[in-house]
Amino acid sequence: MQGFLDALDRRVLVCDGAMGTVLYARGVFLNRSFDELNLSAPDLVAEVHREYVRAGADVIETNTFGANRIKLTTFGLADQVAAINSKGARLARRVARDRAWVAGSIGPLGVRIEPWGRTTVADAEAVFGEQAAALVEGGVDLFILETFGSIAELTAAIRAVRAVSPLPIVAQLTTVEDGSAPDGTPVERFPGAIEQAGADVIGLNCSVGPAAMLDTIERMTRVYAGRLAAQPNAGRPRDVDGRNLYLSSPEYMASYARRFVAAGVRLVGGCCGTTPEHTRQIAEAVRRSAPVTRHAASARVTPAAEATPATPTGTPPPSSDLARSLASGTFALVVEMAAPRGLDVEAAVAQARRFCDLGAVAVNVPDYPRSGARASALALAALLEQHGIETLLHYTCRDRTLAGMQSDLVAAHVMGIRNLLATTGSPSRQGNFPDVTSTYELDAIGLLNMTSRLNAGRDVAGEPLDGATQFHVGATINPFAAEPDVEWQRLERKIAAGAGFIMTPPVLDPEALEPVFARLARLGLPVLAGVAALEHARHAEWLSSEVVGVRASEAILDRLRRAADPAAEAAAVTTEIMAWLRGRVQGLVLTWLHGSAATAEQRIMDAGTGADGDRSALHGATHE
Repeated sequence: MQGFLDALDRRVLVCDGAMGTVLYARGVFLNRSFDELNLSAPDLVAEVHREYVRAGADVIETNTFGANRIKLTTFGLADQVAAINSKGARLARRVARDRAWVAGSIGPLGVRIEPWGRTTVADAEAVFGEQAAALVEGGVDLFILETFGSIAELTAAIRAVRAVSPLPIVAQLTTVEDGSAPDGTPVERFPGAIEQAGADVIGLNCSVGPAAMLDTIERMTRVYAGRLAAQPNAGRPRDVDGRNLYLSSPEYMASYARRFVAAGVRLVGGCCGTTPEHTRQIAEAVRRSAPVTRHAASARVTPAAEATPATPTGTPPPSSDLARSLASGTFALVVEMAAPRGLDVEAAVAQARRFCDLGAVAVNVPDYPRSGARASALALAALLEQHGIETLLHYTCRDRTLAGMQSDLVAAHVMGIRNLLATTGSPSRQGNFPDVTSTYELDAIGLLNMTSRLNAGRDVAGEPLDGATQFHVGATINPFAAEPDVEWQRLERKIAAGAGFIMTPPVLDPEALEPVFARLARLGLPVLAGVAALEHARHAEWLSSEVVGVRASEAILDRLRRAADPAAEAAAVTTEIMAWLRGRVQGLVLTWLHGSAATAEQRIMDAGTGADGDRSALHGATHE
C-alpha cells in the first residue's frame, strides 16, 4: 500500500471505531482485560477488525489500548506484554492485508507521571517503549497514541516510540467540554509541544461528542497548520438501566464527519460508543467530501514546555510567623488540634486560642481519615485564621483529584492560610462506611510540585495566575519505613519539589532516632519533631502499634506500665522527650489525645516552649 502519510496528504482517511464497545456488546465483561483477548479469543477480536474493514475503514487499530505493563499488572498479566501486543498487531495485519493500514494503539499508563505522580518520566518511557517494540515486531504500519489527558505523558510516549521506530505517529489528546485538557491546559498549547516531540499527526479523541470536539479542532486550526485527526465519542454516555450507553446515531456522527473535513481534518474516526455502522456512514460522508488545503497558521502559540516559567527571583520573605520563627532560629512550638464532631466549633476555637496563649506559634489542623460529621481540616483552619490564630494545615491527597486540590489550595490562600503540611495520606478508615474508598490522584511529591507552581504564579497547566500564592510548605518522613532507602529518596524528591521544612511522627524511641535526626540535620532544612502528650501506657502502646512511623522503646513502655501514678509518669516521659529533642530540632508539634488535666497541660506546654514557668520567654528561646 501507499505510505500512510503520503495518502493522508492526498485524501481524507477514515479510522475505525471503538473496539471495547463492540466486545462489550458481545458479552465480554468489563472486569476482564480486553487486550488479553488477543490471546484467549483471537477469532472474536479478528471479527471486529473485519467488520470495520468491511464498513470502509482505511485504518484499523490494534486491540492493545491498555496493553502496557502497568495496566496489565492489575490483571496479573505483566509477563504477557510482548505476547499480547505482538499478537494484537498480527491479528489486525491478517485482517487488513492490503485493504487498510494497521495502527498500533497505545493508551496512557493509568498512573500519573512526574511532576504530579510517583512514576518518573524515564520509567514511563521505558513502559511505552516496551509496548511499542512489541507492536513493531507484530507488523504495524503506524502508531496511534490516544486518550492522553496530559501533554507530559503524551510527549513521553512519543519519545519512547521514536526511540524504537521511525513509523508515523498519530498523537491524540482528550479534552473536556471547554476544549482544555483535564489539567486545564488550553488547546492552543497542544500542537507546539506535541509536534516538537516528534508526532506526524496531531488530534483529539474520546471524552466528548462531535460537537464539542469540532469547536476545539477549529481553535487548533488557528495556531497549527499540520495534519489533524478527530475521533469523538458517540455523544456523552447516559445511564440506562445501570448501563452507560452512547446514543449519538451513525447519521449524526456522519454529519459531523463532513464538518471535520471542512475544518481541515485528514483522519476522521470514532471512539467510545461507535460501531462498524457508525464507521460505514462516516466513510460514506468522507468520500463525498473534498479535503481542505490548509494554509500556515496565523500565529504560533508557545507550547507549555517552552513557556517562560514564572519562577520568582530571589528568596521570598517568610509569609507566616511559623516561617519567620524557623528562618530566624527561634524555637517553634506547634500544637495539633483536630476538628470536633458536629456543628459546634466554638470550644475548638477557644482551645486553639488557649494553646497560643500558652506559647504555641501555630495550631496544626490534621486531616484525619475519620468517619462522622466533622468540619474539614481546611474549614477549621480557615475559621481559626479568621479569629487571628495562625494554622498549619495538614493537607492530604487521599480523597481528592488534581483539579480539586488546586481549587482547595487557591481557596486556602484566599482565606489566609499560609502554612501547609503536604502528605499523601493514610487510607480511609471504614468506620461506619464499609464501602469507603480513597482517590490518590497525586501523592505528596505531586502536591509539593503543585504548591511550588502556585507559589511561582502559575497553575498546574502552566498558565499564569493573577498573582502568586505564598505557601510555606512542609513534608513528612517515616523514620521506621519498611524500605528506608526508598523513604529517604522520596524525602529528597520532596525537598526538590519545594518542601521548606520537615516534620516527623511522634518520637517515642529517642535512642533509635538519634541517627535519623543527625541525617535530617545534614539536609539543611528546619525540622519539626512530633511529640505525643502521653496519658498512660495504653496510649503509648496504641501509638507504637497503630500509627505509621511511631515506635516506642521497651524502656519507655515498661516505665509507663509500672507507674504508680500513670498520668504523672506519662507527663514526665513527655517532657523528658521534649527536652531531648530541643537540642536536635528547630521546633515541636505537640499532639493531644484528649483534653489533659490543666496542670499536665501547663507543664507540657512549658516544656515545649522552654519557658520553665515563664511563658514570656518563648519568642526569645533560640535553637542551640
